[in-house]
Amino acid sequence: MSKIYLIDVTNRDGVQTAKLGLSKLEKTMVNIYLDEMGIFQSEFGFPTTRHETNYLQANLELAEIGVIKNLHLEGWIRAIVADVETAFKLVPRLKHLNLSISTSEQMIQGKFQGRKTRDDIINEMTRAVDAAWAHGAETVGVNAEDASRTDLGYLLKFGVAAKEHGASRLRYCDTLGYDNPFTIYETAKALAEEVNIPIELHCHGDLGMAVATSLAGAKGAIDGGQDAYINVTVNGIGERAGNADLVATILAVTKSKGFAEKYKLGGSVDLTKAWKIAKYASYSFDVPIPINQPGVGSNAFAHESGIHADGVLKDPENYELYGFEELGRGEPELVDTGRQISAGEYSGVSGFSHVMGEMEIKFASREEAQEILELVRYANVQAHKPLVEEELLFIAKYPEVARKLLTLVP
Repeated sequence: MSKIYLIDVTNRDGVQTAKLGLSKLEKTMVNIYLDEMGIFQSEFGFPTTRHETNYLQANLELAEIGVIKNLHLEGWIRAIVADVETAFKLVPRLKHLNLSISTSEQMIQGKFQGRKTRDDIINEMTRAVDAAWAHGAETVGVNAEDASRTDLGYLLKFGVAAKEHGASRLRYCDTLGYDNPFTIYETAKALAEEVNIPIELHCHGDLGMAVATSLAGAKGAIDGGQDAYINVTVNGIGERAGNADLVATILAVTKSKGFAEKYKLGGSVDLTKAWKIAKYASYSFDVPIPINQPGVGSNAFAHESGIHADGVLKDPENYELYGFEELGRGEPELVDTGRQISAGEYSGVSGFSHVMGEMEIKFASREEAQEILELVRYANVQAHKPLVEEELLFIAKYPEVARKLLTLVP
């Protein structure tokens, strides 16, 4: 039986969200947490964008030395040969790529203004795929942007051309959240059957159905005989109304009525890491988690109504579909109301050594402490907020990788 795999696009689609963004260290921590959680792949950035170069190289280095153990790190570029050439010039160790091009008549006419025909779109895409293989890529995904507004006949032709040139997967992009569970099921099934390669589902929440359409699309792909790859973001962060939420998607696949009996997640996803990554993304993006967010919202396990409170005290399963422990929740959060010493962009070595000592990190010398402090200062400048404990520990443990993450050269 085919499986469902998760591809997180927080570090690509999430950081494209208007008015939001992450520092390179924050993007790296997201990748580390995704790896710990057992997510298949992270669309970790833009290899043709120069300010991403050091970050991308640093994360590939972390994968090579085993800090990032199993997570595939995949770059996103336009499906044109020039982008492929630039990507491998700036980031030669890239292994995984997704190549994107618009396929709908609206986009072909509205974006390209008569400069490209449907045949041009396919020709550009196939040349880009060939170039990616020539540069040594291990997997090459092809993205049909605005696929949900593309007529099926042309979409099938586009997909077959991608397969003929060796594409690893076809990404069906519901770019404007236009699809619903019924329409996407039929299209994904047809693509799986006719194109005969794994199907990615990239759904947005403009109509409030990103998770539902993702699930239905995955069902269609599997019913059509292919693996399904659902694109998600942490806390649903994404352009406009957001993307399919990572945690909600996992819960929907594994807990919804009758689904998990037939449609299984591939790999080994550790749901107990959900609370940790959701909190970190909320802090780093500076966007509160909605109180009614599935699984991780502050009200997800809160009960006040007399009937509900009585029922859940007698047996939690009366009013809870899953337990809070399954998401890594339940530990108390302590707030120190006494003396506090923090590490920031203007910290001194004594205060910094105290902060790290609280985490049982001891430096061999004052000079070593000063070297790590300097990196922490730069990280604070980029993040505009205090670093969390695991960020401080990362910098102390991998100072040279951190230095690369923090180096931006215009």
